[in-house]
Amino acid sequence: MHPNPAFRHDDRALFERLIREIGFGMVFATTPDGPRVAHVPLASTGDGAVQFHLARGNALARHIDGMVALAVVNGPDAYVSPRWYGEDPNQVPTWNYVALEMEGPVRRMDRDGLFGLLEALSAQEEAKLPPPAWTMEKSDPAYIDKLMGAIVGFEMEVQAWRPTFKLSQNKSADLREQVAAGLEETGSHAMAAMMRGLV
Repeated sequence: MHPNPAFRHDDRALFERLIREIGFGMVFATTPDGPRVAHVPLASTGDGAVQFHLARGNALARHIDGMVALAVVNGPDAYVSPRWYGEDPNQVPTWNYVALEMEGPVRRMDRDGLFGLLEALSAQEEAKLPPPAWTMEKSDPAYIDKLMGAIVGFEMEVQAWRPTFKLSQNKSADLREQVAAGLEETGSHAMAAMMRGLV
């Protein structure tokens, strides 16, 4: 998390939207085998928790139940060139980015909870695609049952939300627009849009 308070946000609806739109993140924990990370699809419950699943063979799956863990979702990021600030010689390169850290205790979900998570994740991502949407009912239940035996579902109760929305808020409105224009010109459309929409 960036230490500059200018880059903070306290809009929980924005955090939920980021989790939903990105849909993927990392879960970190310190295990008896050392620090470990898992790259996972994430789903927000909408009431202060995030859910994810791990392969049974994943290094975290054996240890994370009952632990305090850290989940991270990364949003858009982009290099910011000093040339976009005009003729000011006292500017240096930087990086604009969006990141959301969530910390809290993790509990293992039962089989019904895991099935609900898989349904929710599928629906969340299928909604981003043209119809018709794929649903769990389109697969053989015995096959789904077999696959579910190879994974474990978890839920983290988020007790600390640590967001960073570093979008050049420490610059003037004119300079921010110059940076957004430079980013857009070089293909960083998501970052440019976020700068214009959130700052």
